[in-house]
Amino acid sequence: MTTTNRNGYTPLRLTMLIAIVTILLLGAGCGRKKIHDNEQQLQEWRLPGDSTIYGLTCEGTGDTVLVLLPEDGTDPVSYNIEQASRKGRIIGNLKTGDRTAIVVSKEDPHVAELVLNIDELKGIWCYIVLPKVREGHELNDSLRALYFIPREYGFALMRQWTAQSVGYIKENNALNGETPVEYPQLGYFTDWHIWNGKLIIVSGTPQLTNDEEVKVSNKHNDTCDIVYLRNDSLVLASEGAQRSYYRKQSQEEVNQKAKAIAEKLRKQALERTKE
Repeated sequence: MTTTNRNGYTPLRLTMLIAIVTILLLGAGCGRKKIHDNEQQLQEWRLPGDSTIYGLTCEGTGDTVLVLLPEDGTDPVSYNIEQASRKGRIIGNLKTGDRTAIVVSKEDPHVAELVLNIDELKGIWCYIVLPKVREGHELNDSLRALYFIPREYGFALMRQWTAQSVGYIKENNALNGETPVEYPQLGYFTDWHIWNGKLIIVSGTPQLTNDEEVKVSNKHNDTCDIVYLRNDSLVLASEGAQRSYYRKQSQEEVNQKAKAIAEKLRKQALERTKE
């Protein structure tokens, strides 16, 4: 015989109800913890003068309204994004649960001038570079075919605002000067930030310590406008010039190819010294 309590629930139904409520409470707690952790990280990495609002995109977001759960875990806030959408300042796709940055209007704090999907911005971004002929060298067509090897350069934007160079090769080989071509120098990236809707990537000069650790000095910031971000495409603008990037899935793959190209050029330079 099945018994019921005074509220009309059987033991099985009551157990199921308690389990469902527990799961919902745990989910809410985890969400709040994620917001709290994000807020702590943000306070550590926020640059002076950054007025960007950070949070998570919530359900209810549409073509004209963005509902944001702030980093401090307070109640969701709605922002009008119609103007930003008309001006093409919705950077990335608006997805529920994704971390989002908003730059609001100075006239109305509930009107967004720019919206950026931070989670979509994270990842590995690359572009193709070709070498240039060193001063004092001339290459015929056959030598150009031999030495003009495309390489992938780029950066990885990772969690906790850390960044890494992709395709970076340390240029310390004595034979480099023997090659008739040289590649542009790729920065050694360490950190990244959002500053009032702009992307800032920090780079510096790496030095290997006696403890086999890399110490980075002479750090400086590269500030870029994020012109476009969709799926696997990114366009950044800086100092009047734009550069397009494509998304890569494997950082190690790019680095291995860069090392292989550098080794090939090293061997060719070694052969030239024997001639």
